[in-house]
Amino acid sequence: MALKGIKVIEMAGLAPAPFCGMILADFGAKVIRIDQEPKTTSPDRLARGKLSVAVNLKKNEGVAIVRKLCKTADVVIEPFRPGKFHLLSSYLIVIMQFLHK
Repeated sequence: MALKGIKVIEMAGLAPAPFCGMILADFGAKVIRIDQEPKTTSPDRLARGKLSVAVNLKKNEGVAIVRKLCKTADVVIEPFRPGKFHLLSSYLIVIMQFLHK
């Protein structure tokens, strides 16, 4: 597989990001999808080939889990539309600052 050994963290969100994650998984990347709690039980057609974890990103424990996963990731897919990033709690800003170090 072309992307074997590549680790991708996908923040669940709008369709383009999960689709991108699915294609990367199809080519052999290890894709870990971060879902926000509560996770719905309806099947997600774009989750093929991915691992998934549901965390509460508004709590410190959830941020710590995502930070730990991102520390070893090669790629982080962030699906939020322009402006939404800043409306969310500061967890995304903390994670992005951590990734740029």
